[in-house]
Formats: sequence, C-alpha cells, structure tokens
Amino acid sequence: MRTIFSHFETRGAEAAKALEAEGMLPAGANIGAVSVEPPRDPAHGDLATNAALVLAKPAGLKPRDLAEAFKAKLETGEGVKSIEIAGPGFINIRLEDGFWAGLVRAVVEAGEGYARSDIGAGTKVNVEYVSANPTGPMHVGHSRSAVFGDALASLLEFTGFDVTREYYINDAGAQVEVLARSAYLRYREALGEDIGEIPEGFYPGDYLVPVGQALAADHGDALLKADESEWLPIVREKAVAMMMDMIREDLAALGIHHDVFFSEKSLTEDGDMVAQTIKDLEAQGYVYRGRLAPPKGKLPEDWEDREQLLFKATDFGDDTDRPLVKADGSYTYFAGDMAYHRDKFQRGFTQMIDVWGADHAGYVKRMQAAVKALTRGEGALDVKICQLVKLFRGGEPVKMSKRAGTFVTLRDVVDEVGAPSMRFMMLYRKNDAPLDFDFEKVQEQSKDNPVFYVQYAHARAQSVFRNAQADIPDLDISREALLGADHNLLTDEFELALIKRLAHFPRTVEGAAQAHEPHRIAFYLHDVASDFHALWNRGKESPQSRFILERNKNVTIARLALVAAVADVLRTGLGILGVEAVNEMR
Repeated sequence: MRTIFSHFETRGAEAAKALEAEGMLPAGANIGAVSVEPPRDPAHGDLATNAALVLAKPAGLKPRDLAEAFKAKLETGEGVKSIEIAGPGFINIRLEDGFWAGLVRAVVEAGEGYARSDIGAGTKVNVEYVSANPTGPMHVGHSRSAVFGDALASLLEFTGFDVTREYYINDAGAQVEVLARSAYLRYREALGEDIGEIPEGFYPGDYLVPVGQALAADHGDALLKADESEWLPIVREKAVAMMMDMIREDLAALGIHHDVFFSEKSLTEDGDMVAQTIKDLEAQGYVYRGRLAPPKGKLPEDWEDREQLLFKATDFGDDTDRPLVKADGSYTYFAGDMAYHRDKFQRGFTQMIDVWGADHAGYVKRMQAAVKALTRGEGALDVKICQLVKLFRGGEPVKMSKRAGTFVTLRDVVDEVGAPSMRFMMLYRKNDAPLDFDFEKVQEQSKDNPVFYVQYAHARAQSVFRNAQADIPDLDISREALLGADHNLLTDEFELALIKRLAHFPRTVEGAAQAHEPHRIAFYLHDVASDFHALWNRGKESPQSRFILERNKNVTIARLALVAAVADVLRTGLGILGVEAVNEMR
C-alpha cells in the first residue's frame, strides 16, 4: 500500500528531477539515499527529509541552499501546510489537517490488508527456529526463540516473502545416546525392576516414564535379553520419536507449527551429505590439512594439537580456521551444520535465518563464513540470538534445573498465563536483550501489563460499536457507511495524533521485516493503544469529544471510522505476532 512516506519520497524525486532540469543538480544524481521519515520530535512537523543533505555534495552547494530550492518545489504540493529548513539542511514538512482524512478512509477500505506489502517479491526464505534437542520437554527458555522465529516468519509472509518454517532435529550424537540409555532404565522400571536412583549424567525427569512403558508394551522383556548394540538403536528411535511428539504438542499449544522437520541423522545417510559437502569445499580449494595455533586463554576441552582437516573459514571473515573431522574419524558438529546449510541452499533458499539461543553466539561467524563459501556468495545467513529468560513470581526468582528434572517447561507457562500473553511478552523486548518474565505481572489487568494494555484497546474499540448500536439504533455503522463518512470532521488534536500514528504502520511493518525485528510491531501496537486510550479518556473529560454523539450523527460516524481503523491495525499487528485480538476483556 502506498504510504504518506512513499508518496512524499516520490514527490521529492520529482522535485529532484526538476532541479536537475534547471541545472541545480547534476544529471543522474543518486536519489536512492533520500528518505522521508517522521521527525524525532513531533513538534518539528509531520515529515522530514534528508534530500538536501545527501545531494548537496554532488550539486556543489551548501545543504541549506539546496534545501531552499527543494522547499520551493515541495511547498506548492497538495496537502502541504508549511515547510521549514532546520539545522544543517533538514526539510521539515507540516501537512494540512485535511490531508489525514484520506488516510482514515484508506485504512478502513483496506481493513486487515492495510500495511500488507510485496517487498519480499516472492523471495524464498528459510526460517529455522526452536530446534531444541529431543531429549525432553522444552523449557521456558526455548519459548522465546520459538515465539520470535514464528512471529518473524509471519512478518516476512505478510510482506511478500515465500517462507518455510523449519525445525532441525538433533537426533545424532552423544546426547541422544544418553537419552536412549535413560529411556532403557525406564523400560526396565516398567517391567517391574527397581532401578533405584537415576545415575549421574542420565536424564532423570519423569517424562521418560511413558517411553519406558511404551517400549515394554511393544517389546515385552525381549530387549532385556538383547545386547546393547541391538537394543540401543531401537530405544533411541522410540525415545526421539516420543520426545518429538511431545515437543510438537507443546509448540502447538503456543500456536506454532513447522513446515519441515529435518533430521540431523539423515546427513550421514543416503549418500553422506557431510562427505559431499567436504568434497565440494575441497574442489574449491577451501579445505586443507594443517595445525591450529592454540587459542588464547584457557584451552577448550575439544581443542586438539594435531594435524587435521580444516576449513579456511578465515577467508570468509571468521577468526580462525575450523576442524571438520575429529581424531576418531567422525565429523565435527560444524561439518554437519555446513552440510545442513548447503542442503538448504540446494533446496532453493538463498536467504536463510537461524534463530539460536544465547549459548550459541560464538558460533555465528563460522556459520556465516561457511554459507558464503558453500553458496559461492549467492546465499546469505542471518543469525538472530535470543537471550535468556529469567522467571519471576511476584518479583521472586523461579528456579529451574533441566538436569534435575525440576525445570519449568514451556507448557507450564502456557497453561498458567495463556499463549497470547506469553507470545506478546516474549516479543515485547528485543531478542538480543535479556528478558524478565513475571507470572503475576503478565496476568495483571493494568496499564503496566503491555499485552493487557494492547488487547484492552482492541476490546474498547469493539465496545464503541456495541454502544453505538445501543445508543443510536438507526445509525448505519456498516463498512460502507464508515467509508462514506466525512473524515474531515476529525479535527481534534488527539484524533489527529492517532491518525498520524496509524500512518506509520506500513513503514513500521516494512522496517521490521527488513531488519528481522518483530519486536518493533509489539512496540508500535503499544503506542497505538496508548494514543487510543488517551482519546478515550478525553471523552470522559469533555462530552463533546466522545465517540458517540446522539445529536450529531455525522461526527459520530466519522469517529467510528477512526475507531474501526484503530481496531483493524491492532488486529493486523497482533495477528502478525500470533496473538489473539479479543473483543471483550474478562
């Protein structure tokens, strides 16, 4: 949808062409860096452009002199009230109040399609998120990356990208061997054996009891008589399958569904994709045999002073080259990850987004280097790190310990506070900043609870329409009637402030999608709610400012159009975040 910002960017480009024709700007001046944005201080106007600042040098003029030339071209345009030159050459534009009437009509006409964009132009994007080890139920820390990844995927879809939601199942390696042995203990327990205390290093949680019972039902005591080499793969497969069923169910409770579940184990089966990846890199000259210098400081446990097969990661921006094969001949975890991302590229994804936990932050450079090499620079990997979640109840920390089997699960939180509240709060902070989550605060019905504040604004908007029908039974409040209203009657300063806020929604959505930052939507919705609540409260102070004026149907229907526009924006934004827009607060 065309916004006021793109409208004035076009008018700025037309002004630049006119100045070029007059010889003030050189032919072919690059206007790509010219932007139109809301000024930081609303007192400076409705719009601000940097046109004079970015074009002054090629024009050989002082920015303020060029700004005056732009001013002369722009101030005669429709809807412009005044233009001021500020500072070194910023151009601040004030619009006529009547200009905003058209915006209300545009929002009401577009409904929940307002701010929908095609900037993605169908580009395929793979968003991989959650990817928790299938060794037990997900804890609350996983919920942040789950919600972030899901909201980001929805945001990209809303802006025209072709998105695939993917989950990488870590079903190979030492952790699933421990899972299998832990499940085998529960299998013996299901057959009546007293297994005593769960040994150190095993998974002690009760969530493996059903796995043991299922194994007993499927195999009786046959696995007791089998060698470990025989029972281990059977138990491992069953345990991973049941853990993944539990994970899918927990994610579904949070409103999250993936399109693809990719098995790590499959990388070394059916042709060995890891070996093929290394062969591909060798053919390009990016693999060699050599020794790594010891890292500074304390040596990592997995560091080995030996000649080994190395990937030239430093050629692609990494700090050191990376091993591909361990001393025992097995592949490193990094080699498997390289094969996985190569497979993504071969499936047609030039744009890849991985959502990781805070403990993987040090892994980013090497994976971005790998993607550059494997895709010959055609693919791009953006890694979004989700910081830790700290749980509180009434300000007191809630302890969790996964190994002890006493951790707080994702499902525990969903069941207590509800998926909408959990999702919004996980997004009401930038993903790379730590998050404090207080059970009591999230359920509090006050303006200090962001999710309540935003949902309450939508519910209030719906109540306005119910009240209008009750107070003026013959009033036509259909969408057609709202479109036909005289929106020029919306002249109150609080009404205009709210309309201007709605004008920012398309730009906010596009900016959030381009930056891969869905939290911007949550922040914006809170601002819309704040402006709407302020307008509501103005009606309490001044009867003439109320939405419903029984003796003035024209003003009433105009104000109802604005309320409908607010509800549409709130509903659309909450939909992107995967949060329900409620019609009544209970």
